[in-house]
Amino acid sequence: MNKILDSLTLPAPTASVTDRLRYLIKLSRLTQAGFADRIGVDPSNLSRLLTGHTPVSDTFINRVVVNLGVSKPWLTDGCGVPFPRDIHARELQADENTPRHDGRRHGAPVYDINVSAGSANLSREFTKERIIGFCDLPGINVECPIVRVRGNSMSPRLADGSWVSIRPVSDTAPILWGQIYVVVLDEYRMIKYVRRHNDPSMIVLHSDNPDYDDIELPRDAVRSLYLVETIMNFEIVI
Repeated sequence: MNKILDSLTLPAPTASVTDRLRYLIKLSRLTQAGFADRIGVDPSNLSRLLTGHTPVSDTFINRVVVNLGVSKPWLTDGCGVPFPRDIHARELQADENTPRHDGRRHGAPVYDINVSAGSANLSREFTKERIIGFCDLPGINVECPIVRVRGNSMSPRLADGSWVSIRPVSDTAPILWGQIYVVVLDEYRMIKYVRRHNDPSMIVLHSDNPDYDDIELPRDAVRSLYLVETIMNFEIVI
């Protein structure tokens, strides 16, 4: 560890989430605004969160975990250490002109993840070990992970085996009705069009494939949302 790490006191396990966030800001050597930009949030939102005017949402926690490589158990409950490996702590320390992560230099990270299947903890799957490459193409947001889609419920819009670039959506962000989202529930996740329901407490999940019926579910059953920003369907020609 370098002198900056040695000069900081790790928050006690009983400290609050905001105390641990302040620790990460000091560790990064960034201004509060620079840190907000690093994790992809509005600086005013981060300020309200740090002053206790806005609660810390799970979506915000996931954004910090994904963008900084921070341990989620440590950030939420003070369990364990902030970074599973020292390299993450060294990468966090950077000035405001440093790229947020390797994605700025190599393109958007491509993960060996089937986003349309699995448990609710999608953010925990975004580890360096699961990166299989980088995509550097015009129109691709390098801050957004690229993941695979399996199945034909969204065919022909999304072919089986296609890739999508997804962006986490905060709890307070409005739903863009009619857009495609990765919808994370307690037990599983799906990729669907999200449509407005007559009942404001409900949403409709719609498939592109007419063989699949619409799904109606309470909005509060949704644990997190990821907006699909880019769809990459391709065919291998031999």
